[in-house]
Amino acid sequence: MPTIASTYITPHPLRRASRLAACAAALLLAGCATQAPQDESGRQVGDWDAQEDRVNDFDTWTLVGKAGLRTPDDNTSANLDWNQHPHYFRMLISGPFGGGRNVLEGREGRFSLSNSEGRFEAETPEALMEEQLGWALPVSDMPDWVRGLPGDDKNYQMESDEFGFPSHLAQDGWEIDYRDWEQFAGMWLPRRLVMNYDDIRITLVVNEWRATGEEGQ
Repeated sequence: MPTIASTYITPHPLRRASRLAACAAALLLAGCATQAPQDESGRQVGDWDAQEDRVNDFDTWTLVGKAGLRTPDDNTSANLDWNQHPHYFRMLISGPFGGGRNVLEGREGRFSLSNSEGRFEAETPEALMEEQLGWALPVSDMPDWVRGLPGDDKNYQMESDEFGFPSHLAQDGWEIDYRDWEQFAGMWLPRRLVMNYDDIRITLVVNEWRATGEEGQ
């Protein structure tokens, strides 16, 4: 029986290199397709939508941070240690624009501010701070704003960034810009936000979020 010789043709080196490059590019594209874009902190598209209900339910916490106050006449800051519950809050304000140590508390519509000069009361926390300190944080809405949420039962406008996270909130005359985020307890929470009202500018930097029961640990 005659023998049939088989012939193997070696691919041209350039053609083989081109084929390998094409395979590598295909693998790279496949890898990119499975990895969602993210920012430097690790946030991804869809993270906010996935966690928004959890953020709404996260209504008991402690925030430790620093607030910077800028007005046409002053530029100063104070330290904040803020304990928040659904029906009670306690905010320790200390440092230059706090004028020493001030404790602002609210429970069931009653508000008080205590310092070295005594204990004072008013109908709203904003009025109390204005009367005693000469300036006021938007305390009534801040428990929502510091979590990236609009205040309850009020008109607002919310803008989102390319990852679907809140980037700008306009409500009750205030303009809030969210500048940075951090993870806490499996959620993304604001780390830095800037609040503007007329010629008042407040920059809040969160140094630490704590869950209930972690105070003092």
